[in-house]
Amino acid sequence: MIDVTHHLNEVRRAVGSRVLEAGEARVVTLRRTYEGSLDDVWDACTNPERLPRWFLPVSGDLQEGGHYQLEGNASGTIERCDPPQSFAATWEFGGQVSWIEVRLSQIAPERVLLKLEHIGAVDEDRWAQFGPGAAGVGWDLTLVGLARHLTGGPPLTPATFAVWLGSEEGRRFLRLSNELWLQASLTAGTAEADARLAAGRNFAFYTGSSGRKR
Repeated sequence: MIDVTHHLNEVRRAVGSRVLEAGEARVVTLRRTYEGSLDDVWDACTNPERLPRWFLPVSGDLQEGGHYQLEGNASGTIERCDPPQSFAATWEFGGQVSWIEVRLSQIAPERVLLKLEHIGAVDEDRWAQFGPGAAGVGWDLTLVGLARHLTGGPPLTPATFAVWLGSEEGRRFLRLSNELWLQASLTAGTAEADARLAAGRNFAFYTGSSGRKR
């Protein structure tokens, strides 16, 4: 159903930090190149009629200053929108507030680079428990959905995606994605023992029965 190795190898991952008004924040960054025009990739990422075909149904006032709600997932406020190049929004989920920033750039004819940053104020206990894979694995899955959508693949509903995640292929994706985020954490300077413990807990969470996180 999904070429796991191909999709995971298409993403470049990084873990870093940023200083916000509220203090230091952790930053999880993903970069992936897609085939298509800048306008079409932008439309796929922002059009409420297309988002349910590869991500989740969305409702709300989808313009700068408006509030959005992803069905069964995060909500937030669209803080900045500069079509067709970038948008930024709060990401409010599970009683916590973080931020997402998406930037698109046309790097060649029919080639668009997407850069996604998920920025969260530092909760050292939570970071130590799960590491960057807590957000990173979920976004890896999301970028697969976008790739399939842009290449004309069949829609991935939340129900069919959940079934796939429970398959051998889906578990392999989760395992390999989690390992890649472990490597990104090590590259960022996390002590190896701490990084491996966090990655182990994160994998157990994603493959357990308590749901998914981003």
